[in-house]
Amino acid sequence: MRTALTALAAGAVAAVLLTGCERGSSSRTTSAPEGPTRTGCPAALAKAEAAVRQAESSEARWNGPTSGPTAVPGKTIVYVAQTMTNPGVAGTAKGVQEAARAIGWSVSVIDGQGTPVGLQQAFSQAVTLRPSGIVIGGFDPRLTSQQVAQADAGHIPLVGWHAVDSPGPSKDPALFTNVTTKVDDVATISADWVVAHSHGTAGVVVFTDASIPFAHHKSELIRKELAACSGVRLLAQENIPLPDTSSRTPQAVSALLARFWNTWTHSVAINDVYFADAAPALRAERRKGSGAPFNIGAGDGDPSAFERINNRQFQAATVPEPLSAQGWQIVDELNRAFSGRPASGYVAPVHIATAADTGGATAWDPPGYRTAYRTIWGR
Repeated sequence: MRTALTALAAGAVAAVLLTGCERGSSSRTTSAPEGPTRTGCPAALAKAEAAVRQAESSEARWNGPTSGPTAVPGKTIVYVAQTMTNPGVAGTAKGVQEAARAIGWSVSVIDGQGTPVGLQQAFSQAVTLRPSGIVIGGFDPRLTSQQVAQADAGHIPLVGWHAVDSPGPSKDPALFTNVTTKVDDVATISADWVVAHSHGTAGVVVFTDASIPFAHHKSELIRKELAACSGVRLLAQENIPLPDTSSRTPQAVSALLARFWNTWTHSVAINDVYFADAAPALRAERRKGSGAPFNIGAGDGDPSAFERINNRQFQAATVPEPLSAQGWQIVDELNRAFSGRPASGYVAPVHIATAADTGGATAWDPPGYRTAYRTIWGR
């Protein structure tokens, strides 16, 4: 995502590769390509391989803040979830609950059910509870602008998780801070993994949810990074809202197999959940769990994704968020807000999890953050 196409030739390649159109909010190329080109992309491949080697390192430790305000006692927070069927949202909520217990606060989770009406109702309920702080868990605050204004009028600080495109404080919408890895880094490294894994020759499908600006932006950056390699062809972009993945993904995968068959070698999804729902359709076509299409999730890294990766069942890699650590960071950021201190500014680095480097783990949980935050809080 971070890579800018500066050469004219690369720009021309990008124009050719990104000529897909939205198919009922599902975009795909206007005609089925015969398959990946065989010219390769030596420079892009070398860059991708170096980046992937670094991201796959299993030795990385948590490198977040080591100083900050001690715990402000007696606080209550509400976590408004986009939908608790989204494993990333649920995993982060679990981290928030664990951290709240450690700091001595009470926390409630309200499920927005993945719809604008549901989110507005959930957020309204959160504001009515008059908590000390509210967490926006995985949805665009602009969907709940009225409720955000009410929270602001009530001097209730808001901390987002994947709420806007970038980490850190936000003025519009008004967030004390937003906790996330850098979407550019996640998109770039997931596309780089495809380039490296395919040795610069791949036919790719991208799965996204265009109803969430954060997710749509991520998939556009993935497409841009893929286009940097002339041997990679974007076969299709499937726009399936996250709440609808279980009902729509199997049919979409069946249609993609019928259309592309052996030319579909790799997939990138903005969330691992797409591959959980793709597995039945791939299995029905007698595809091997360890074979093509080789799938990577560009974000979250929930336990079920790790299980698919470890068992080599229709997912080869994920770029996991350190969900539990981010839950602890959310609580720390709220404690800074309550103390009149600025946000920490911490952003977790990207990591790639594959069967070769997970060690059988079911989460990306870099060691050190629990002790560090307890020390900061005096707990």
